[in-house]
Amino acid sequence: MISTRQPVHTQVVEGFGTVTLTPVDPAADSVLIHSWVTEERARFWGMGDADRELVQEIYEDVDRRTTHHAYMVSRDGERVALFQSYDCAEDRVSECYEVRPGDIGAHLLVGPVQGAAEPGFTGALMEVFIGFVFSDPAARRVVVEPDARNEKAVARMERAGFTLGPEVELPEIDLPEVHLPAKRARLAFFEDPEPVSRHR
Repeated sequence: MISTRQPVHTQVVEGFGTVTLTPVDPAADSVLIHSWVTEERARFWGMGDADRELVQEIYEDVDRRTTHHAYMVSRDGERVALFQSYDCAEDRVSECYEVRPGDIGAHLLVGPVQGAAEPGFTGALMEVFIGFVFSDPAARRVVVEPDARNEKAVARMERAGFTLGPEVELPEIDLPEVHLPAKRARLAFFEDPEPVSRHR
């Protein structure tokens, strides 16, 4: 099945390529997403035991929301990552810190790399998703909450310019449409570098 959804953001990264963000089509994209989230390398994503049907249901639930969004990330036409953003005030993370107006949460899952790892690959994608978040006039700060055990992700956030915050316990969510187990996470924050000029 081929998605008919159109990109919402395109950004050229010098020396890297053209990166596009397209809203996830749960039916069309669930096979690929399932193959990514069930790999051992993606264990901190928290969906390792999910079957394809459950993955589709989860992203159908995201698709119905106005506060949570999921995007397939493509580089020069090849799908390479999954990006999610959300309104922190409408998420469980709001129970763990004092949310400010304009706080946008983000998750990035990089797909499996074919061949040798490419230095700077994830950093380039981070640059794009930060640019995308701040293209929203209401956005003021990116908030991430990787699993506290995921030392690579925490170090990557620091390299990208995020300021590390405290470790917190994200509470369990157990609803008919979605279940999220409790998670020990490390908060990190990235302030809008151009808040005045961008939002005038």
